[in-house]
Amino acid sequence: MPEDADSAVAALQESVIRAAQDGEALAITGGGTKSFLGRVSHGAPCSVRAVQGIVHYEPTELVVTARAGTSLTELENTLSQSGQILPFEPPGFGEGATIGGTIACGLSGPCRPYRGAARDFVLGVRCINGRGETLRFGGEVIKNVAGYDVSRLMAGAMGTLGILTEISLKVLPRPACSQTRTFEMPEEPASELMTSFLGRSLPVSAAAYLDGVLRVRLSGSEAAVSTAAGALGGDLEAEGDAFWSQLKEHCLDFFAHDLPLWRISLKPQNGMMRLPGKTLIDWGGAQYWVKSDAEFEALVKMVRPYGGYVTGFGGHDQDARYDVPQDAVLKLNRRLKLAFDPAGILNPGRLFPQD
Repeated sequence: MPEDADSAVAALQESVIRAAQDGEALAITGGGTKSFLGRVSHGAPCSVRAVQGIVHYEPTELVVTARAGTSLTELENTLSQSGQILPFEPPGFGEGATIGGTIACGLSGPCRPYRGAARDFVLGVRCINGRGETLRFGGEVIKNVAGYDVSRLMAGAMGTLGILTEISLKVLPRPACSQTRTFEMPEEPASELMTSFLGRSLPVSAAAYLDGVLRVRLSGSEAAVSTAAGALGGDLEAEGDAFWSQLKEHCLDFFAHDLPLWRISLKPQNGMMRLPGKTLIDWGGAQYWVKSDAEFEALVKMVRPYGGYVTGFGGHDQDARYDVPQDAVLKLNRRLKLAFDPAGILNPGRLFPQD
């Protein structure tokens, strides 16, 4: 690690040790592009932006290791030069997005049901815990990832368990061919078709339904995509790539509406879930984006019988828009918090109340 990155990590450690001694909370930040996620974390600003740079990248091994403050754009551009991608298609939500913040938030793009989530591609991490200790979990190659998979706990923990300083990720080759097929159809058959993709041998990499149009992205070899397109039918959308990029980054007109935005995650199922407001269905039926002024508690009551989970994404009171897991899951998370951050100084309250 270069001297400036070493110095930046040392400075972070000193900040944590001092904060633990003083009982002072730290608000961990990367690029700040996802500050609207999670509850408000009160504390002294603690940025990882100075911990930058790609540590190791071996295209033939399909593995990259980057420091947490590395720009997501820089990392994706580096991979692109070798014809490779981050498989989970992470949203940046802004130019300043970092890979550390991306993993800490655990967000994945339209390909999530077909390739896997962000955590599925985390091979190892380095982090600083709430005692100021530098810890390493996992490794830089798949065969070294053994035992308890602690590194993946960091994906979606929002900095409450440790300050990420380095992440090793599995990457994949960019698909040789990709095309988007469109189908104008009512909601019910669209739902059934999307759900059926999970049990069929088709190279589907995304499926979304908006304004009476089902879009299905096919990705893979040219022969596989051509065969699947013939089997599915529908119309070819010339600007398909632009749609998925705009969906991922919330740049579609749908997201520009003034009403609050809710994300509802649930298991794919036959039949559309009837929700108040305007709806965009993503992840082949496993994720609903809902623009609605409905009360949070009312939405939770609607989706909980289906195993759904409600998260507020905008236009809300940031401390009152997140569903809390069942008691057993909440207790487990709090025990993890106590083990990693006994003084409770790292992004306290950001993930769960009083975590």
